[in-house]
Amino acid sequence: MISDNNKKLAQWAMDFALKNGCQSAKVVLYSNSNTSFDLRDAKMDKLQQASEGGLSVSLYVDGRYGNFSTNRLDKKELEVFIKNGIDSTRYLAKDEARVLPDPSRYYKGGKPDLELFDTQFASIDPDKKVELAKAVAEEALGKDERIISVASSYSDGENFSYRLASNGFEGESKSTWYSLSADISIKGEGEARPSSWWNESALFYGDLLKTNIGNKALERVLCKLGQKKVASGQYTMVVDPMNSRRLLGPVMDALYGSSLQQKNSFLLNQLNQKVMSDKMTLIDEPHLVKSSGARYFDAEGVATQRRSVFDKGVLSTYFIDTYNAKKMGVAPTISSPSLLVLQTGHKKLEELVAGVDKGILVTGFNGGNSNSTTGDFSYGIEGFLIENGKLTQPVSEMNVTGNMVTLWASLVETGNDPRLSSSWRIPSLVFEGVNFSGL
Repeated sequence: MISDNNKKLAQWAMDFALKNGCQSAKVVLYSNSNTSFDLRDAKMDKLQQASEGGLSVSLYVDGRYGNFSTNRLDKKELEVFIKNGIDSTRYLAKDEARVLPDPSRYYKGGKPDLELFDTQFASIDPDKKVELAKAVAEEALGKDERIISVASSYSDGENFSYRLASNGFEGESKSTWYSLSADISIKGEGEARPSSWWNESALFYGDLLKTNIGNKALERVLCKLGQKKVASGQYTMVVDPMNSRRLLGPVMDALYGSSLQQKNSFLLNQLNQKVMSDKMTLIDEPHLVKSSGARYFDAEGVATQRRSVFDKGVLSTYFIDTYNAKKMGVAPTISSPSLLVLQTGHKKLEELVAGVDKGILVTGFNGGNSNSTTGDFSYGIEGFLIENGKLTQPVSEMNVTGNMVTLWASLVETGNDPRLSSSWRIPSLVFEGVNFSGL
């Protein structure tokens, strides 16, 4: 928690910077902590506890910009720290695009609590946390003689921040999170050692799913027995909701102002153009209560709002912060998305698979890359061959290749199964005519 005294210190730091040569300034005071209990075969393997706190100042001095951070919050030390920062900034090259946002764009406060902070966070007994991680492991231990190891983990954390800008912004945020996971490896054929995992997470302890995590991880890894390559060719690709966000990542990266300004985006100059499938309707929903990613303002203090990203395949917005907007000579939007929601369909994963004659269900990506300028990609995958609506063969050591624009234009169906604990709520996805290389 950030105390009132520390908030006053942040306000003093901003005023001190303005009195000593800055035309504008921004101050961020932050405090974060997290704990994790990692078990191996239900026995304690590693305990980690970490906390960090500090203050960062952004200094705007004679057309120049510098950003500096410290964890020393003594006022006398901060005086020296800020003065040194101002002196250092004067040595930098001028950059007229480095300005604070227009004050009219700031979040002004007054909206209902987004309910992101669990007040019982500090009262949960550490022994209870270890018991939960142990119970996850015990769901799988002894269930199959081929099990080599069962790793389980409980982790949680809390985050606080207090932000000030000299042209009128003040904002505070706080959140908590909890997670339970299992990672299981088994003896496969020959030297093969398949592994798989499952995790659950939540913002509130009471909402965290605490059972059936080890069972799901074991079920997923046992399905991998007998993995092999299948014939190269074009297949319908089904991607499960644990992995679908991997394919959205390069698309979102291409929408950032930093990529656009550097002309390092395969979606450059595509605003208001239809570039993807009719099934691609993606919304940024920043104000969903008790939801990971929800917020009223971004890192600049700019107010968030519900925003269409793609509307039936038409690109509706870019994510352009103040700096890159100035560099590009365009209007800013918001620095980054908050909570992405892809429009869902009506079928669960099993029903999507049942509708595919010849395809591959992707349940994991293993390395690979995507070219941010062209959109060309190549990823290693594992999963299952689909024949006549049924999973017939575990597959691995195959690659999926193509172009991101072409891929998303081939999206034909979405599932009804996004992971609601994620800030990217992306369901199962079905793409037609995707190139796989194997045998």
